[in-house]
Amino acid sequence: MRYAVIIAGGAGTRLWPMSRAGKPKQLLPFIGGKSLLAIAVERVASLVPANGLYICTGAAYAEAIHHDLPSIPPAQILGEPMGRDTANAVGFAAAILHKQDPDSAMAILTADHLIQPVAVFRSALETAFAAVEKHPELLVTFGITPTFPATGYGYVQRGDALPDLPGVHKVLAFKEKPDAATAEKYLAAGNYAWNSGMFVWKTSTILAQLKQHLPASYEGLMQIAAAWGTPKQLEVLNRIYPTLPKISIDFAIMEKAPRVATVAMPVQWLDVGSWSSFAETLQPDAANGNRTSGGRAQHLDSSNVLVVSESPDHVVATINCRDLIIIHTPAATLVCPAKDAERIKQLVAEVEKNHGKGFV
Repeated sequence: MRYAVIIAGGAGTRLWPMSRAGKPKQLLPFIGGKSLLAIAVERVASLVPANGLYICTGAAYAEAIHHDLPSIPPAQILGEPMGRDTANAVGFAAAILHKQDPDSAMAILTADHLIQPVAVFRSALETAFAAVEKHPELLVTFGITPTFPATGYGYVQRGDALPDLPGVHKVLAFKEKPDAATAEKYLAAGNYAWNSGMFVWKTSTILAQLKQHLPASYEGLMQIAAAWGTPKQLEVLNRIYPTLPKISIDFAIMEKAPRVATVAMPVQWLDVGSWSSFAETLQPDAANGNRTSGGRAQHLDSSNVLVVSESPDHVVATINCRDLIIIHTPAATLVCPAKDAERIKQLVAEVEKNHGKGFV
């Protein structure tokens, strides 16, 4: 059977103060009234049966996710006691699915991207599922067709097409985030794609790779899987999971595995991980490029100002401001130059230090 696992564990610190400990970014209903996680569920729901759609998240978010998405049963929300990076999140889901369905194929998908057109996304997943069902030894990743020389993404170098798998190519190499000159070369070469962080494989295959390349995680995950569905489930999970070595799936497996393939995904792909990227989801006003979401704004001689508010009856007003981010919530308000948006994570640490966890 085919399964889809949406990884939704990030805290979303760069979207503070809306993204907070009790309401992480993937649950914020700020994309046309829907959360990123709800959009991710809709995107994949037609590709797998209802009992094949899982979410892997922090245990602290599991109840909130079920409340916001009641169609996902609690048993299909896998709660990590603490984050141990993507190798273990993937392995955790694979171990549980393999226990109940040894012939399972699984897609690993993200919860923090907007992807259009959805039909192209679904077609790429169908291609990847068909590939691993025909050749179970394959690990398939997706390469987002680049539209500009991005320095903020990793890249996948595409090789020759696999002879009996239309649309599937060999992966020559994974490349880390490049500098601007290297990114220009990648774009010009034509056989480099952005690394999507999404995958399809047989659970048996990814577990075998974990056993070979990350044995400490594999042994711990097998103990967790053995206890799953028994009275010891939570005790074993909470005792073992925090001890697993923290490492990404790319470093642990994808850069070492012998049979890695890629499927092109020519879509519009937006990582909504910061206020600057969220601004790209909003239509600017024609005159000055100002954007507003969730509340009211009034500007006088201001331009390129983003205003996001949780209070629909609250007015944010500016005079002669340029390239500014203003985020208003009942508990906290953020004001910063757009060029400094990446420093929000640093700011949140200072807020917690000086004002307490209640504000983060």
